Formats: sequence, C-alpha cells, structure tokens
Amino acid sequence: MTRSMKKIEDTGTPVKAYLALSDENSLWGSDVYIAVNEEIPGAKMEKISGTFLTKVFEGGYNNMGKWTKEMENYVRAKGKELKKMYFFYTTCPKCAKFYGKNYVVIFAEV
Repeated sequence: MTRSMKKIEDTGTPVKAYLALSDENSLWGSDVYIAVNEEIPGAKMEKISGTFLTKVFEGGYNNMGKWTKEMENYVRAKGKELKKMYFFYTTCPKCAKFYGKNYVVIFAEV
C-alpha cells in the first residue's frame, strides 16, 4: 500500500475520494485496487466495472468468514448470483483500535 500510494502521489494525480478494494484471493495474499482519476505511469492498471450490492459490517477482522457467508445469503435473498467479492477496509487495525470501531464494506459483484 505504501509503495502504491507513493507512486500515485509522485505523479501529482489528485485522489478525490479514497477507495481501495481488496480482493482476498488467498490466505497468504490479496490484490489491492486503489481508485485513481487517471493512468499512473509504471503501475499495473486494472478497471473494475459491473453491478454491485454492498453491505456494511462492524467488528473485528476475525468475523470475516461470518460476514462473507452473510453477504452470500444477502445476494441470494436479492435474487442475484454472486460472481466475486471485494472488501473495503475503512480503517487499518491500529486505527480501528484507536477509534473503537471497525467498519468493513463488502462489494458483491452480481
């Protein structure tokens, strides 16, 4: 994250609203997608598009398994088919401890 944000800042590209989506694709790693307003030289760029349902969860990261199951049920209840999930962590673990709240938004591509 630090290297990616530095690369973005070094180009002078304004970030109007911070949005970083995480694709938790394995137990040992994830891909992070940071929203930017223009191409960043030297960065691997991806575009995410589609139709999404979102739901906000509050609590510790240890609830992630429970939240993903709840999101799967939410998508099914809406009559949709889940294609993929992305996660938006509104705070880092240190900040969540400081503020006493931890919100995670799950984006379900349908």
